[in-house]
Amino acid sequence: MTKNSFISVISHAEKEENKGSVEFQVSRFTNKIRRLTSHLELHKKDYSSQRGLRKILGKRQRLLAYLSNKNRVRYKELIRQLNIRELKIR
Repeated sequence: MTKNSFISVISHAEKEENKGSVEFQVSRFTNKIRRLTSHLELHKKDYSSQRGLRKILGKRQRLLAYLSNKNRVRYKELIRQLNIRELKIR
């Protein structure tokens, strides 16, 4: 899912484009994660990209935990739209 298509999906749900929303940030991180993962399949020893991937994964995990505590329905809808698995929260 590209950035512009996700902006249009979010803007239909909300009347204005809210690029600071949790859903938008998680979608951006998901796109970055997918790009970095495909990059690391080719360049296995790119350790700086591996570190960046781990940082982005942590940020996305924190945002998803926040959203799941705040609004479980929006959380479920987001992980369904982005096709990511549900995180186990302790």
